[in-house]
Amino acid sequence: MTAGTVTRPARWRLAVIAVGLALLTVACGSSGTTASGGAPSPSSTSPSAPAAGGSSSAPGLCDEAAALFDSLDQLTHIKLQKGMKNEITADLANVKAKLTAFVDEAHGRWQAQTAELKSALTKLQTEVKNLTGSPSVSALASVATAIGGVGTATQNLLAAVSTDCPSASPSPSG
Repeated sequence: MTAGTVTRPARWRLAVIAVGLALLTVACGSSGTTASGGAPSPSSTSPSAPAAGGSSSAPGLCDEAAALFDSLDQLTHIKLQKGMKNEITADLANVKAKLTAFVDEAHGRWQAQTAELKSALTKLQTEVKNLTGSPSVSALASVATAIGGVGTATQNLLAAVSTDCPSASPSPSG
C-alpha cells in the first residue's frame, strides 16, 4: 500500500465532507428556512406582490408553478459526488424549461423573484461547467454554494407565489 493510494480516497472523502459542510452552512444561514427549496418561514415573504392581475390565478399558472417547484426540489436535493455533472446539467435544463413555462403563464407577475432565480440558475450552470472528471474540493464547494443560491431564490419565489397558488409547494424530499 503506497501513500498515493491512501491519499486519493482520503482527498475524495475530504471533498465530500467539505461539500456537506458547505451545504450545512447554507442551510443554517438561511434565516430560519430550509436551504433546499423547502417551505419558507412566514417572515421571508418578498415585497414584490403579484401585479394587477388580482389574487385569482388560473389553474394553468398554479400547475406551472407546481411543476417548476417540483423540478427545483429535485435539483436542490441532489447529492454532489463524482460523475454527477451530467445529472445536474439535465436537472438544470429541466428547471429552465419549467421556469420559462411558468414565466409565460405568469404574464409579468413576480418578475423580481423570477429574475433572481434565473440569475441563480445561471451561476449554477457556470459552476457546473467548471466540474471535471475529478473535481477539486473548491469546485465542489462552488457548486454547493450555487445550489444554495438556487434554494434561496426558490424560497423567495415560492413565498410570493404561494399566496395565489398554495398547492404549488413541492412535496418534501427526504
